[in-house]
Amino acid sequence: MKKCKVQKLLASLLVASMVLSLTACGNSEPTVETATEPNEEANEAEVSEPAEEAEETAYVGPDWEALDAMDYDEKSDALYDYNLGEFNEYYQVAKEEVTDLDKRMALMGVAEAKLLESGVFQPVQSNGGGYAISRVVPRTGTTTLWGLDEYKWYTYLVANELLRSEDRTELVSMWGEAETADEWFANAKAFLEEKGYTLNDTYNFETSYQLVTWDVIATSMTSDSYFISSTYSGLLEYDAKNQQQPALAESYEVSDDGLTYTFHIRPGVKWVDQQGREIGEVTADDWVASMQHVADNDGELGYLMTSTDGCGIKNYDAWVNGELSDFSEVGVEAVDDHTLVYTLEAPFPAFLSMMGYGCFAPLNRSFYKSQGGTFSAEGDEYTPGNYGTDPSHIAYCGAYLVTNYTENNVTSYTANPAFWNPDAINTPNMNIYYNDGSDALRAYNDVKDGISAGTGLSSSALVQAQQDIPDGETETYFDLYHYVSSTDGSTFCGWVNINRATWTNYDDTSVGVSAQTDEDKLRTREALSNKNFRLAMAMAFDRGAFNATSVGEDLKYTSLRNAYVPGTFQAIENDTTIEINGESVTFPAGTYFGEVVQAQLDADGIPLTVWDPSADDGVGSGDGFDGWYNPDNAVAFLNTAIDELAQVGVEVSAENPIYIDIPWGAFAEYYSNRANAYKQSIENTLGGKVIVNLVQFDDQTAYTYSYYRISNGSEANFDAAPGTSGWGPDYGDAQTYLDTIQPYGYMCKNIGLY
Repeated sequence: MKKCKVQKLLASLLVASMVLSLTACGNSEPTVETATEPNEEANEAEVSEPAEEAEETAYVGPDWEALDAMDYDEKSDALYDYNLGEFNEYYQVAKEEVTDLDKRMALMGVAEAKLLESGVFQPVQSNGGGYAISRVVPRTGTTTLWGLDEYKWYTYLVANELLRSEDRTELVSMWGEAETADEWFANAKAFLEEKGYTLNDTYNFETSYQLVTWDVIATSMTSDSYFISSTYSGLLEYDAKNQQQPALAESYEVSDDGLTYTFHIRPGVKWVDQQGREIGEVTADDWVASMQHVADNDGELGYLMTSTDGCGIKNYDAWVNGELSDFSEVGVEAVDDHTLVYTLEAPFPAFLSMMGYGCFAPLNRSFYKSQGGTFSAEGDEYTPGNYGTDPSHIAYCGAYLVTNYTENNVTSYTANPAFWNPDAINTPNMNIYYNDGSDALRAYNDVKDGISAGTGLSSSALVQAQQDIPDGETETYFDLYHYVSSTDGSTFCGWVNINRATWTNYDDTSVGVSAQTDEDKLRTREALSNKNFRLAMAMAFDRGAFNATSVGEDLKYTSLRNAYVPGTFQAIENDTTIEINGESVTFPAGTYFGEVVQAQLDADGIPLTVWDPSADDGVGSGDGFDGWYNPDNAVAFLNTAIDELAQVGVEVSAENPIYIDIPWGAFAEYYSNRANAYKQSIENTLGGKVIVNLVQFDDQTAYTYSYYRISNGSEANFDAAPGTSGWGPDYGDAQTYLDTIQPYGYMCKNIGLY
């Protein structure tokens, strides 16, 4: 979910589908702190009365009797405050800072540290960072870390021949030297011709993603927007040099107070149906219709419109809450056919970076209505009708039309003859093949056979590529063609369910059945409510070994991520002073986000390393090393948790362990290896006092319905879910990540709340 975008909820991708990122990442070893005593401060109990003040503060866990008597949202609120109240307090302060953007970034870094300290989840890895082979010319699509523009694909240059390693390296260097995207494409094409490569007009690749809807405005799943994004254009789009360029908006202006954005819509652009037949012209009203559709599907992308969680479109909250009866008072207006105006409640610095995201996709009103769709803004009871049910029930204004969609098989595309920028289409045909990973060598063999353009090399494929020799060559596929794929903005996490409500899949109670007894369930719930127990599990998790099962020992650290927000996501432009634990600390210009997070962790005495200043040739990074795994620290935190849990009547020992259910995708070697690596790591490090149960799933669909395709926390069928789902940024501000873990935040369902 790279980036889940659309509220970029990301499913764990098969290594086979990680073929797009194209530059190598640093792989450096940090200096991990030696074992230290964990923070002895007891968890604050906000849902039960504290004990009398004693010489040492007694541990007080949640009052489950009182909690179980509450309705679901009340219980979620209480558990959120208990486990994440400190983070949210710091985070709301950071969000309120909208004028000094450097201070805002630093305060966000402090809040992130508090979030990591809670232990309710653990960053695990990003996309990429593994060995790969490919025919796709590197950097011929945007590598911007947010939005959906990376899934447009039409600018890709795809060679008929696999790119040799040395040629790929030279191309990446040429990209860095080019000042504009046009210069880069001209240079790349000349280089390829000189080296004897020929270009293909078709881009074929594979993925494990499964699509549910073709309505990009009504989905929060990357696995949907992955297929849809190339069918529409946005107001602005990022080019191959990561510069935002005019697309369906020819130009725009921003008011001096930062509240009003006026876009001038490109005249003459046509909407077409799946057959390429004209159905209307793109006008400013398409974005008004889009906003009305967003509001009708508020649970999907509406958070990005709100003042609390997003850009703060004027009166959006009031409309959704029923305080307004006239949608024209909401801050989106079609002044005329070619003039669109957005008005915000308050300045939102990252607003323009949201333009490539699904919530700002246009919607042709008349076509939507022809499919039976309605708008509550027009006084109708909302229904999408047949809109988005398949590729014939959407309108197109993007680079591609869908020519075939066969579920769990292949989705085929061809260039849209009415596309506004036809000269930019380098691959007029595209096919996305479904690969569930059950055949560990399929993706690799398909690349060898010319069926797919490229693939990441799983551990099995890596061994094979180091043995196979192409016809007419003396070196192996690996020696000739391998590279290390770059990481992106996606952060896949290990989630801890602090409020488990189901021990089977919610959609099919015969699937994913837990072996825990009723007593086990109560003991596990109590343990996972203890911060020190959660941190013990996090520090017992050998993420490198986990990752090695898919990318091999050589690259097991490359894609590891140590914080939710990537360490280099933002940097301070001017010297900035904030308070950390009551002391003024000045961060110099150029300080990265991850450095601020590390400063707060150090001040709090939490033995995590999320920033390595020596990484990436001294630039510094929060990726490429394991700053969490430390068996000594894990045991120290566990011992503290054991003492605390004993005070509430829960014994934890090798004879009486805590049982943790995790989903196990038994249908694919990739998932099986990772699940078993997690089990071995936790059980061995914690001396058998925690036992990991692998809850078996025999197909991809059932597996994803245990953790990924859940609509609220009560549907989450696991105690822990290591590296299964994650988040990618929707726009260029740390808020795009941290919003997801505030009350009612989108990813809170992965910790059993809301």
